[in-house]
Parts: sequence; structure tokens; C-alpha cells
Amino acid sequence: MTKVTTLDSGLRIVTQSMPGLETVAMGIWNSVGGRDELASVNGVAHFLEHMAFKGTTTRTSKQIAEAIENVGGDINAYTSTETTAYHVRLIAEDLPVGIDILTDILQNSTFAKEELEVERGVILQEIGRTLDSPDSKLFDQFQETAFPDQPIGRSLLGPKDIIKNISRNEIKDFMTSNYNPKKMVVSAAGKIDHDEFVDRISKACLNLPKGTTDNRLVANYMGGEYREEKDLEQIHLITCFKGIDLHHEDYYSLLVYSSLLGEGMSSKLFQEIREKRGLVYSISSFAFPFTDTGLFGVYAGTGEKQIEELIPVLCDELKNSPNSISEKEINKGKAQLKAGLLMSRERADNRCRAAANQLLCFNRVIEPEEITEKINNVTKETVQRIATNILKTPMTIASIGPIKNLEYLDKIHNRLN
Repeated sequence: MTKVTTLDSGLRIVTQSMPGLETVAMGIWNSVGGRDELASVNGVAHFLEHMAFKGTTTRTSKQIAEAIENVGGDINAYTSTETTAYHVRLIAEDLPVGIDILTDILQNSTFAKEELEVERGVILQEIGRTLDSPDSKLFDQFQETAFPDQPIGRSLLGPKDIIKNISRNEIKDFMTSNYNPKKMVVSAAGKIDHDEFVDRISKACLNLPKGTTDNRLVANYMGGEYREEKDLEQIHLITCFKGIDLHHEDYYSLLVYSSLLGEGMSSKLFQEIREKRGLVYSISSFAFPFTDTGLFGVYAGTGEKQIEELIPVLCDELKNSPNSISEKEINKGKAQLKAGLLMSRERADNRCRAAANQLLCFNRVIEPEEITEKINNVTKETVQRIATNILKTPMTIASIGPIKNLEYLDKIHNRLN
């Protein structure tokens, strides 16, 4: 059963009781992410997430970790384009420990200078690892190319020169200016009593930041091309189009299209390009929806010689896909979505995260029956419609590797017309 309570501060609390479990997942989600940063502090949202674990007025970083691990739990956090989350998993009887830790780091972090310098080094190492990983770097570069000169397109980690120089005050100010109870959701799932949880949270969250800054700009998809010649064994390639946002009526139709096009070993792209022709080791489609825009694309890794055959085959598959979709493929895609939904709900942490994100995006928790109904309402016609519309949008091409034989954007795009 799902229950939601809103405190006077605007903080929303959602719980989902899961009979049979002896554990609980709990976290605090914030509607603040990389796209809320100014260019001068690109990477600050992620830096802040790291610093939250580095000490409060009453705990050192080690004591924070020990408090959770001493009871067998785990604690973590993540930063995305639109959200930042801090979360724990625990035996249910130890939930008060998790509440104490998470509310402490959001209200009493000290951002100690010595800890900041250590974490600065850690993040620089993280950036270095990303730059050394062609596919990781590619996904950063393609989003920046799709949304040039916009916060939504910038790397979540930030550039090295900014991370090297970002100050304690800039990190602290980002938190106090952007975090606000009205932009937060506290979510828990598993063995949980709603009223008791609400009481504990309301008593623990008396000093949350009350920032009023809103730097979020409306996204403007542009498209374009990024090419990086590099001595690698493979070319890493992303072909992308403007997708749709989370509120779009064809959202589930796009997920079905992505599933049948490039998700799984029986998908169109996997069968034609890998199984039949042996042109790639990996190829997959993806949909990245945001609150006001989205991206839809295909990732492939191929050899320097194979790229000349891959591009026309890939373009043919994309061009023909709206009109070559069968009812059998539609039903398979729908079945995969429904199975994925129901399987994910068997884990408390998945339900905890989903409920929080739904409250932040839709201002309500969407029950699985409603989602299943929307998936069931997907038809061959709705999938064809969204596929056709997306493939008409400007293209983004991003590539890293031995790309001298890779066609340029205009020629690739012309293959779709």
C-alpha cells in the first residue's frame, strides 16, 4: 500500500509497505541536478553529493559510514541531470539509524576544507577515468552536442579546470540556494509503518535548506556532430534524435519502439547488424526522457573497416523501421515493458526510487495498474507515429576512434530521407 503525507514545509513523504520483507530502503530525493548549475560552477551538484558524506557538526566521514555499516546496511548517493538522491538500505529495525544519518548530512554538513581537498582529488580521478573510457566520454559529448551551450548538455562531473578551483563557499551556496523541502521527497519501501515514519521525519527535518534559486532553463534540442580521431581498436558511435519528455502521450509507445528496435538479442538492430552481418559486438537503442525534452538514439561499437558498411545498413534499418513493425514485435515489446515493471517492483529500493521520482515529476505516485493499462493501450499505429516523428528531427552524431572512413553528419542524415 502506498501512502503520501505532505508536511507544512512542503516536504513530501511517501511509503510503500511490502509484506514479507524484513528490510527497508529509504532515501531523500531532490529535484536538483546538473541542469540547475551555472556554467561557472559546472560539476557543483555532483561535488556537493560527494561532500555530503564527508562530515557533519557531530560526525566525521568515517563515523557516517560506520553508523550504517555497523548495522549491516549500505549508504550511497547519485547525481543525475535533474535529481540528486541520498539513500540507504537497512534491516527494518535499524531504520532510525538511516533517518538520523541522511537528515544529518542534509542539514549539518560542514564541508571541511581538508575533506574538500581530498574529495576534489577523488572527483578529478573520476573525471580521468571517464576520459579514459571512450564510451563513457562519448555519452557526455553527444549530450553536449545535442544541447549546445546549455546546462542540460554539460557533463555532470564538470571540467577539470572548474573542479580544480571550485570553492567551499560555491558548493555550500549551491546547496543552500537550490535545496528546498518543496523540491524534496522522502521515500521508503519495505517493512515500514507510514505514521511512525512520518513522525520521525517531521521531527528530524527541522533545518532543511530553504533555497529559492531556480536556474533551470527550458531545453532546446539542436543536434550536430562531434568527431574525435583516436587510436582505438573500435569506433564508438552514437546516432541520436530529439526524443520526447516524460509527460508525452506517446511515452510508452516510444519505449516499445526502443525495445523492438534495439533492446535484446531478438531486436531488429541486433539481428540484422550483429547476428546476420557481424558488423558490431554491441549495438543498442536508448530513450532518455527528461521533464521537458528527451533523446532517442542508437549506440554501436564497430571496427574501422566495418564502419563503411555499418552506416548504410543502420540508416536503412532506421528508415524502414516505422513501416516494418509487426504486431508480433509490438506484443513482444509490451510484454518486456510489463515484465520489467513487475520484476522491478520486487525490490524495495526500486519501488522507493520510482515513487520519489514520480512525485517529483508528476506530483503523484502512479500505481502499476495504471502503467500496465497505458502499455496495453500502445498500438502498432502509435508506435509507427512516434517512430516516424522522431526520425524526422535533426540528427546528432557523436564518434570516437579511428573515424577517417566515417561519413559526416549531412551525408548520414540524407540517407534517412
